[in-house]
Amino acid sequence: MSRTTPPRPIDVEALFPELAAYRGTTTRLHPRPGSPLVSASSVGGPMLWPADEPWPVCGEAHSRGRGRRPADIHRYRRVLTTAWARDQAPGPTDEERELLKELNRRHRIPGASETDPLPMIGLAQLYRRDVPDLPDGPDGCDLLQVFWCPFDAHGPGRHDLELQLRWRRSAEVGEVLAPQPLPLVVGADGFVPEPCVLHPEQVVTYPFAGLLPEDLCARIDAWDEAQEEAEEEAEHSTDENAGEPIGYQYDLSIPPGWRVGGFASWHATDPYPMDCRTCRTPMRLLLTVDSSEWDGGSGSWKPLEDQEPPYRCATPTEVTVGRFGELNVFACPTDPDHPHRWSIQ
Repeated sequence: MSRTTPPRPIDVEALFPELAAYRGTTTRLHPRPGSPLVSASSVGGPMLWPADEPWPVCGEAHSRGRGRRPADIHRYRRVLTTAWARDQAPGPTDEERELLKELNRRHRIPGASETDPLPMIGLAQLYRRDVPDLPDGPDGCDLLQVFWCPFDAHGPGRHDLELQLRWRRSAEVGEVLAPQPLPLVVGADGFVPEPCVLHPEQVVTYPFAGLLPEDLCARIDAWDEAQEEAEEEAEHSTDENAGEPIGYQYDLSIPPGWRVGGFASWHATDPYPMDCRTCRTPMRLLLTVDSSEWDGGSGSWKPLEDQEPPYRCATPTEVTVGRFGELNVFACPTDPDHPHRWSIQ
């Protein structure tokens, strides 16, 4: 089933005609649990990875010998989903609670050292044919594959992510690696994606307000404040038709969820330059990995097909970034081989 973003509640260009000059597009990926094939774009699905090519590993020294088993995490989610989907007496039974307790247990890998090769987790693969806003890869590459280490123990502060991006020409892959490596244990459940098929949809998007010209940003901020004041007045009135307030950031500019291209949100930090460290060119947003597809503040982006029960889950991939935030990955527009950069919001 395709996914369709509802029309925006207000024509933002009618409010602020100058925004037409900044209009862009982004492709919402709309991942949903399923059984993706190796030949398909997916989140958490099998990778089109050559059998004769080494699988990506994390070689940085950090603790990697204690955590939960990926298979236990997947089964834990299935048991819990089944338990709450029952019409009669929903929720885990006593037997299921015991099973969930066992599946939630952390395990220690005897003899594991901080430098053992650690298989990275295949987070996503995106074919150019499926994703309109995916840029061309180097030398005719049409497939982007994204991997991450299942421990946030990298960088100077030992709390950063380790992310690897690989471009390849899909037609050149012969025998596919199977089975594909997995780490024995992971540091957190949110590093383990549920296999999801994608339903790409290209939508219009606008930049984060703080990156627009100062005068335009000030007018947008004033309009947002007026919307909030109107909401407060409505809460003290008897108008039953008063709806949720509309805001530029959450309703009119940047959609939530997994997406490719467009503009990055800077709602958790002030914007800061994302220049290529190799050639100093301003980088462009390549991919956003989001913990949810919508929340209380961005419900207007909830697809039309998901408005009614039984589908209520806004976290189809089960991936969690930081404290339920989003990961924005940037790439150099001059040379996609240049190292990427990222920010968490």
